[in-house]
Amino acid sequence: MAFQPLSKDPNQTLGNAVGRTARNVFNRTLGRLFGAGLGRGAESVLGNQRATARWSNRNGQTDWRVKLTIPSESTQLQKLFFDLGNSPDSPINYNLMKPLADTGGLIFPITPSVIIQHQANYSQLATTHANYPYYAYQNSEPANLTVVAEFPVQNQQDAEYWVAAIHFLRSVTKMFFGGDEATKGNPPPILKFNGYGNHVFKNVPVIVTNFTCELRSDVDYISTTQNQTFNKSERALQQEGVLRTFTADSHIPETWAPSLSTITVQVQPVYSRDTIKNFSMKKFVKGELYDSGGGNNSEGVGFI
Repeated sequence: MAFQPLSKDPNQTLGNAVGRTARNVFNRTLGRLFGAGLGRGAESVLGNQRATARWSNRNGQTDWRVKLTIPSESTQLQKLFFDLGNSPDSPINYNLMKPLADTGGLIFPITPSVIIQHQANYSQLATTHANYPYYAYQNSEPANLTVVAEFPVQNQQDAEYWVAAIHFLRSVTKMFFGGDEATKGNPPPILKFNGYGNHVFKNVPVIVTNFTCELRSDVDYISTTQNQTFNKSERALQQEGVLRTFTADSHIPETWAPSLSTITVQVQPVYSRDTIKNFSMKKFVKGELYDSGGGNNSEGVGFI
């Protein structure tokens, strides 16, 4: 059955009215898509441009990522990251922690959960025949910090970084022992904890007291390679940013890293006697002790 005109005007039929309404809705939908920068169909928003997700280089003023690092002036920095052999021409053994060498320690790839604890200790003075005890102040202390981080691994380079991170945490929870090293008998190193900007964690001296890593059974594992030996030419290529590729036929020990894992690290802030002498309650309240003694391009000490 044909639609009957709503009026004498042939353009005012029910079919034309429905068509105009649908076109108006369609035009409004396109307007919202274009306003949001989206195309009509499945075409790419960026057109022919391609983008690659990567960690951008950050300077010290804008980098607020959470990280555990060896102090730049520590003698242990050389032993952990830069043991490159006796001469530039000699082969060097690949250090498991070399992916961390540029930053001097571990940077968590995803913003972790950090549990902060501060406590003031009071001694309870119980008196005879009294309804309320008295409390005498004893001391204050920043309790241990718990860092819970998700660690994703998507490729071989990420897997190499994951292995380095685990080996770094294993290393900084052990003392120097055995061999002919002059440092044997020394305790585990004191690290610097940074994150979230100047007035949260800035060069806080910490020791790692405990760490755990969950190796899940419901995720994929990605292989990577360590302990390879580089000669001078290959070392130069690496310094230029050229990455080596490895195949299944490579005669190099392989390590497998989970595509997603959870690493939990407990750190305890520690301050030396000489450092505590620089503490001033007046300066602390004003926020002036977030990086105490950091002049002459040396790392300071942050009070929390």
